[in-house]
Amino acid sequence: MNINDLTNQDIPGILIVDDVHANLKILGSLLESEGYKVRPVTNGKLALQVAEKEKPDLILLDIMMPGMDGFEVCRVLKANPNLWDVPVIFISALNETKDIVKALTSGGVDYITKPFQAEEVRARVATHLQLYRQKKELQQQREELRKYYAEKDKFFSIIAHDLRGPFNGFLGLTQILTEELSNLSGDEIRMIAVNMRNSAANYFSLLENLLEWAKIERGIIPYEPKLLELSDVVNESLTLLGESPKNKQIEIISLIPDKLKVFADFQILQTIIRNLVSNAVKFTPRRGKITLSALSTTDNKVEISIRDTGIGICSEIINHLFHLDVNSGRKGTEGEASAGLGLIICKEFIEKHRGKLWVESEVGIGSTFRFTIPEAEI
Repeated sequence: MNINDLTNQDIPGILIVDDVHANLKILGSLLESEGYKVRPVTNGKLALQVAEKEKPDLILLDIMMPGMDGFEVCRVLKANPNLWDVPVIFISALNETKDIVKALTSGGVDYITKPFQAEEVRARVATHLQLYRQKKELQQQREELRKYYAEKDKFFSIIAHDLRGPFNGFLGLTQILTEELSNLSGDEIRMIAVNMRNSAANYFSLLENLLEWAKIERGIIPYEPKLLELSDVVNESLTLLGESPKNKQIEIISLIPDKLKVFADFQILQTIIRNLVSNAVKFTPRRGKITLSALSTTDNKVEISIRDTGIGICSEIINHLFHLDVNSGRKGTEGEASAGLGLIICKEFIEKHRGKLWVESEVGIGSTFRFTIPEAEI
């Protein structure tokens, strides 16, 4: 690890614990000359308080101190879930084997005897800082892999379960037509045709979201933001909703101010609005209302709101609404398929614009999804 290649935020912090001020001064000067951030303290109790408040990357710990000795300090550190992984190097005048063994069994990773050699301190500190950094990187990679596999499992469960539902429904209706057509009345045939259309629309919507999500994961979504009139984007997005609002007799009202501009990618913003309005349609009963509005904020953003008079969302579902690894999908008010994937796509696209997405909801009253988009070029 080359300290000169690190940003100020990434420069390792070292906590030095020794009750002798001369030792603190010598070690502090030595490590500061290497470019590290150094925090000297004179006793174990203070060391624990400082470590809890400003988690260090390494601790140099004396053993013989008044009050808490180094062994006890190390044991307390290792019992703390926030500090257990911080490497501790003991540095002490005690040089008997039993003392070194006790230091290592109490949680230390290394042991330097006093009087110490500057080169030895430099080398051991650099080695353990490098090991600590690599350990944190491995932990981060493991967490990313866990998230990746959780998302992949969810993706395949959507394919296996949510695609199968509307497709099986469609096949069932075609089977009825094939086997019972001559016995069906005109009204029955029309009803089956409507159900087939709705089933096919649900199937297509879900498939479209799956393909969109796959593009996001592969990083192949083009992103070309420019200044747009928001009302134009909203109006065109609403024309692409298909028949589902009409079928449920849902009134959609746009209160987007004329001339209000946003800095966004046209296709992506359309996808966001279409998904959020489609989601509102699914969970709004017949003859309900969906209202779109927008306003400029004080931080150079436009806040867009989509409010419905639907069934609402309980707090437990809201907490997991934008996480692919948690099943938050529900059926709509008329059995519409919903895997929750559309909202996750919206969140990813909004964050791509450096905005945020959130929801306010009351069960039985309705929901309001709000998101922000830049008002001017950033």
